[in-house]
Amino acid sequence: MSGTVLSGRTSGRPAEGEPLIGRAFRVLGAFSHANDRLSLATLSVRANLPKSTALRIAAQLVEVGALERGDDGKFVVGLRLLEIAALAPRGHGLRAAALPYMQDLEHVTRQHVLLAVRDHDEAVLVERLSSRDATPVKYRIGGRLPLGATGVGLALLAYAPDDVRASVLGGDGSGERDSLSRRRIRQLLASARGEGVLTLTGPNPVSGGPGDITTIAAPILDGRGGAMGAISLVSPGRNTGLIGHRLALRTASLAIARAAGRARGVT
Repeated sequence: MSGTVLSGRTSGRPAEGEPLIGRAFRVLGAFSHANDRLSLATLSVRANLPKSTALRIAAQLVEVGALERGDDGKFVVGLRLLEIAALAPRGHGLRAAALPYMQDLEHVTRQHVLLAVRDHDEAVLVERLSSRDATPVKYRIGGRLPLGATGVGLALLAYAPDDVRASVLGGDGSGERDSLSRRRIRQLLASARGEGVLTLTGPNPVSGGPGDITTIAAPILDGRGGAMGAISLVSPGRNTGLIGHRLALRTASLAIARAAGRARGVT
């Protein structure tokens, strides 16, 4: 979940006939990494629901363990959601296959190793391993990344449906997802498809660290040639010549694909 308000309405009233499950997801979608403990008033505002409605839905979610309420009255996401999310095959199933290879990469490079899957026109981070002395990054597990401006996003975009690629390449030129030129995006997509790996260097979005960061990313392909996920290595500086890291990441992506195929019984 992105943690953004899920509706553009400002009336504070749910849409006419909006299903309860839709309003429940608006309540859950009000939480974010920066807003992980919410009072009823804040929850109501972020979900764009009247207080009475937000309280009724939140109380029901507390009953089933999807939310928890502390002694201070504030709501947090409940452990029941973590249990359910752990069953998602596109996330945690792939994570189980990838984790040994990610651990090897993190041990050798002492940097960040990311694993992501595509959800419509965004990448969702399902795992991140980070060395203690790795450069700070803003990526978090469960966070969403733009397809057109991140290494794992571009690796996924290279194998996304035509309409998704057209949407990214045909953006209005504003926002983080369009920070790369369309020509550069096409070059990186061609690298991902032709070489199985891409290298992206750009400004570091986190203050206090190096001015630039370099991401090497590779798609993880299934037996039909589609991308089940993508893996990336994030390191400080303009390290565009890390041929060894490119080879290691490409090798890891192939090994993860084989391991994931075996786990699903695909030969």
